[in-house]
Amino acid sequence: MNLAEELALIGYHDDGRPATDGLHLDNGLGGAVLLELALFEKVDVDDNRVVVRDPAPTGNAVLDAALDRIARDKPRKPKYWVSKFSKGTREQVMAGLVAQGVVREEKGKVLLLFPRTRYPAAHGAEPVAETEARQRVRAAVAGNGQVEPRTAALCALLAATDLDKKVFADLERRQVKARLKEIGKGEWAAVAVKKAIDEVRAAVMASIIASSSAATAGSGGSS
Repeated sequence: MNLAEELALIGYHDDGRPATDGLHLDNGLGGAVLLELALFEKVDVDDNRVVVRDPAPTGNAVLDAALDRIARDKPRKPKYWVSKFSKGTREQVMAGLVAQGVVREEKGKVLLLFPRTRYPAAHGAEPVAETEARQRVRAAVAGNGQVEPRTAALCALLAATDLDKKVFADLERRQVKARLKEIGKGEWAAVAVKKAIDEVRAAVMASIIASSSAATAGSGGSS
């Protein structure tokens, strides 16, 4: 499982209901795509601009489409790509998880009018990949040592999307925040990867705030 798939699984309850709102999850998934490319050493963040280091395909359709878009464009800030990849990535990732038999797709309507799609666990229990991802981040937060880059990246995404409040709900909040901050500052990865994680985390948070503000302004203007 890549970061986007792990984040998507954590972003849904086992009965298929979203564990957070679409704004947080979509922007988090946009950030997850960028971070996965950084972990693959396909992209880097240079002077706060995303640049391609290796254009060779990864073999994953979502990642390769994103890599191609970055390669065809001029160097842009992480926030730009988080915003771009926040659109449509969730549908692609969930379709992939359905195809793998990890979750099912259930379409319905709310009040017989509004369409709704849920993604319950395919076998009625938490998917193994999700359990493993949760165990990794919980071990990292409960521990006091260094963590490997992929787990650190997932921790950063959980914090940026507020999903950390749900994943670590049974842990003391102040301890969780302190440990997540410590993980963010740790010397556990190559400088390039750590820089990408820091900047993408900030970009995800900025995109969520910007999108929320735009939605609020639009709602106020239409009243």
